[in-house]
Amino acid sequence: MAWLTRFLTAVAFLAVGVIFSPETFGSISDGSISPILSTSIKLAHLLCFATAWGTALWVTFIGGILMFKYLPRHQFGNLQSKMFPAYFSMVGVCCAVSAAAFGYMHPWKSATTTEKYQLGFLVSAFAFNLINLFVFTPMTIEVISFSSIPCSS
Repeated sequence: MAWLTRFLTAVAFLAVGVIFSPETFGSISDGSISPILSTSIKLAHLLCFATAWGTALWVTFIGGILMFKYLPRHQFGNLQSKMFPAYFSMVGVCCAVSAAAFGYMHPWKSATTTEKYQLGFLVSAFAFNLINLFVFTPMTIEVISFSSIPCSS
């Protein structure tokens, strides 16, 4: 029954996103793409951005703190070593889709200064996330696995 609840919740959020898409609030398309494609791209940007933002807030301020407080050190380290790659992969995909959708809807040559800043911030968030995934995560996992080996004296 839990999967049905999650599925219906996802469908409800999708419906709300379609209803309250930026197209509804007067975002004017230049007419080069169809309104359905435009709405779909804006919805993909919104959902991916919200997913990345919500995941980052949850892992940083709720999940991570609770795990740190209530799990033994070795279990916390093992969980983090499994969770970090999945977390950074998911946030990376969401950042990539969000930046691509925003860049497609606001081409660089016709974008305003504000839109250029927004696209720059989205691309830099994606780049920093990739650095976390491919540089710092392996280093962190190595340190966690090294510190969990008992010392023999």
